[in-house]
Amino acid sequence: MRADRLVSLVLLLRQHGRLSAAALARELEVSTRTVLRDIEALSAAGVPVYAERGRHGGFALLPGFQTELTGLNHDEALALLVAGSRRGAQAFGLGSALASGMRKVVDALPESYRATAAGAARRVLIDPETDLLSRRLVAEEVPDTVVAEVRRAVFAGHKLRIHYAAAGQAPKWRTVDPIGLVTVRDRGYLLATRSGADRTYRLSRVLAAEELAEPAQRPDRVDLDRAWQERGTRFRTGGDQVTVLVRVHPARREDLVDTALAVRTEEADADGWLRLEVSFQDSRHAEWALWQLATNAEALAPQWLRTSLRDRAAEIATRYRVSS
Repeated sequence: MRADRLVSLVLLLRQHGRLSAAALARELEVSTRTVLRDIEALSAAGVPVYAERGRHGGFALLPGFQTELTGLNHDEALALLVAGSRRGAQAFGLGSALASGMRKVVDALPESYRATAAGAARRVLIDPETDLLSRRLVAEEVPDTVVAEVRRAVFAGHKLRIHYAAAGQAPKWRTVDPIGLVTVRDRGYLLATRSGADRTYRLSRVLAAEELAEPAQRPDRVDLDRAWQERGTRFRTGGDQVTVLVRVHPARREDLVDTALAVRTEEADADGWLRLEVSFQDSRHAEWALWQLATNAEALAPQWLRTSLRDRAAEIATRYRVSS
């Protein structure tokens, strides 16, 4: 246990540069006294850890102690960092780099660990290509040349020129300042700014990309999680969104909520059904979502949605009417 903690302590200092005893204690889930004892143990073992005093002080490693993973190239190391989801690596064009990097990691393991790790890996399946209903989970296809060019611009901090096909529009070239990359449910997105305004581009709609030599206008640090949440909030509250009042059977509530952009109100009716006010991206999205729920849901408002669903059901009934 202590050996693992000492290794974790060294890795934390390598990754963050300098951390206070309190911060290390929080990360390692131990007391600050235990951290101080571990620091002493590392120093006694020859690890060059030192203390910096003052308001912004803490513990750090001598710069010369910084090392790299032997044998891993840039893309392989990057692939391992996003390997929490194999599909995430695929979305950013790092699938082959991930496979190559993992082979090197396995080869570097001690012989006794190698067999154990290989056996354990065969007992775990992550992100299979189909679900229990044999429905194929298809990730969006992005040409390797395109995603590689986007990646280079993001990591180098250079402007990026993309030929982008927005929904319902003809493709056109635009120059953006790339901020970062995000993958959600097998879809890759480029977060960027254009003329100072936030923009989000789906990678599958980027037809061509060119990294420019000009530096991108962007902050040195970015909180991608926060940036994604803020853009999601703007997406859910803008555009041609529609709000729908709907009654839904409790057993299908999650199906409704999963397709909606947001749930504004919710209450239970006397018969046990739920009455929700939800928002959808547009009228087409609202009609599609309610149609999937069949008789397990009823749109109460707006009237145009009730009429549209009624007419659609009538057309289906006519199509399957028993002939005389």
